[in-house]
Amino acid sequence: MLLKTFGWSFAVTALGLVAAVFYGGWTAFGVVAILSVLEISLSFDNAVVNAGILKKMNAFWQKIFLTVGILIAVFGMRLVFPVVIVAISAQLGPIEAVDLALTDKDRYQQLVTDAHPSIAAFGGMFLLMIFLDFIFEDRDIKWLTWIERPLAKLGKVDMLSVCIALVVLLIASMTVATHAHQHGGAHVDKAETVLLAGIAGLITYLIVGGLSSHFENKLEEEEEREHEEEERAARTGKSPVKLAGQAAFFMFLYLEVLDASFSFDGVIGAFAITNDIVLMALGLGIGAMYVRSLTVYLVRQGTLDDYVYLEHGAHYAIGALAALLLITIQYEINEIITGLIGVILIGASFWSSVRRNKRLAQAEGPGAGEKAEVSSGV
Repeated sequence: MLLKTFGWSFAVTALGLVAAVFYGGWTAFGVVAILSVLEISLSFDNAVVNAGILKKMNAFWQKIFLTVGILIAVFGMRLVFPVVIVAISAQLGPIEAVDLALTDKDRYQQLVTDAHPSIAAFGGMFLLMIFLDFIFEDRDIKWLTWIERPLAKLGKVDMLSVCIALVVLLIASMTVATHAHQHGGAHVDKAETVLLAGIAGLITYLIVGGLSSHFENKLEEEEEREHEEEERAARTGKSPVKLAGQAAFFMFLYLEVLDASFSFDGVIGAFAITNDIVLMALGLGIGAMYVRSLTVYLVRQGTLDDYVYLEHGAHYAIGALAALLLITIQYEINEIITGLIGVILIGASFWSSVRRNKRLAQAEGPGAGEKAEVSSGV
């Protein structure tokens, strides 16, 4: 069962890592491995959500999502999207960007370095909004309770995450402007570039979030209808009908928007680790295959994952990547260090989840599990 579900992912991993070694040696191997772990971790909760919705759809729409949907997710968002970002930022054609990356690495690296402030500002703001919206939401399950409880109370203030993000963007652009002034006016346009790119990142997040909310509302309507059908089926003895037709189409669109939003954080986070689109494509492609396999596995098993703190760890990693991206506008940070910070945070959340599961298994009495549910994992 495990080999059948994850077989293609294992094969793609082996091919991708071998290709990385031939392309850039063992350093490239390490970068691709880190990107793969990062993509899997950041999209882990996405796979759980996908499985929860997918099991409600009929066999036809499940097949559509796991074929057409995966082509969009793997090749569209995670392989083509990084090239598009580089092409737009460096003012190149997509084909020219790929050609330069493969044939003239020095020229390509210079173009990407020149475009890095706009990429970092756009990505930093997008990731920061994801992190802030997560950390300001009041959740039943808390990982680092000492920080999550007070922040959840602050989150009751409307638009707080947007205000904080704009303040951070202003500070970043002012820091760039001050630095340019102190160095004789060099790169004076950089501050304006950072400001405009950061605002574009914020707007992109709000649009994606708005679309996701729209389809979430559609989902809630369908869940209410499904609940009514289940009650009717219980009375009549008939099996409840799975989502099909227009309802399933809305769920397919919702899942694609959701996957696109998670792809954004993976792709943008990858720029904090490397500017090489070949390594980025290999790492994110491997990660995306595992997300697909995990979705299929969860649907077939009929169970969702028990590692409840992984979502927290992934979002803390997103917050760390956002901060590092904004810092790299002005200062250089080693890509391996950047990648390891996210992996360490996610690893810590996984270990906390394992410890929590052991406590629940050892606990006695009906109230023990409930108490452990809301306690900190660290």
